[in-house]
Amino acid sequence: MDFARLITGVLKNDRKEFDSLVHRCHRQAYNIAFRLTGNHADAEDLTQESFLRAYRFFDRYNRDMPFENWLYRIMSRVFIDELRKRPRFKTQSLDQPLNPGVSGDTEILLEIADFDANPEHQMMSDALDEHLQTALNTLPEEFRIAVILADVEGLSYEEIAETMNCSLGTVRSRLHRGRKLLRSKVRLPK
Repeated sequence: MDFARLITGVLKNDRKEFDSLVHRCHRQAYNIAFRLTGNHADAEDLTQESFLRAYRFFDRYNRDMPFENWLYRIMSRVFIDELRKRPRFKTQSLDQPLNPGVSGDTEILLEIADFDANPEHQMMSDALDEHLQTALNTLPEEFRIAVILADVEGLSYEEIAETMNCSLGTVRSRLHRGRKLLRSKVRLPK
């Protein structure tokens, strides 16, 4: 058998195996994505991107470990990447009128914060954000994900346990240890 036929056969078998695994765990993957994102559109995007990356790197998948665990690791990395891209401030359109809930000629003025007014404050804030992100990146994956899900996304311990497929005790332990490690790595100036 020539090399090209052998590779084609392996690729066809990998594709069939991958399709079977996707079919088996798609619902669970979507549920985890929904829990992470909190809405259907983002959950669909996260699920799709996770499966695309899994397919792209399927040749690296260790068949001795459950596919769902491998996929969840990919999904958590995709989710964290998306968190990094989100704006840090809530935005409100200045074009939308505010309804103060009072009838009459009540006027509400919006004031836009001038972050450039205090360059020292902005510099310190940027440095802290960068320092915090660097420290967060050094945490072991299971601690980092637990801390992000709890402290950034605001998920309950029960939701984190379901998302990470572990017990409440494990979530508490990971959060405690992750926060402790994070505090030790983030030294704030006095």
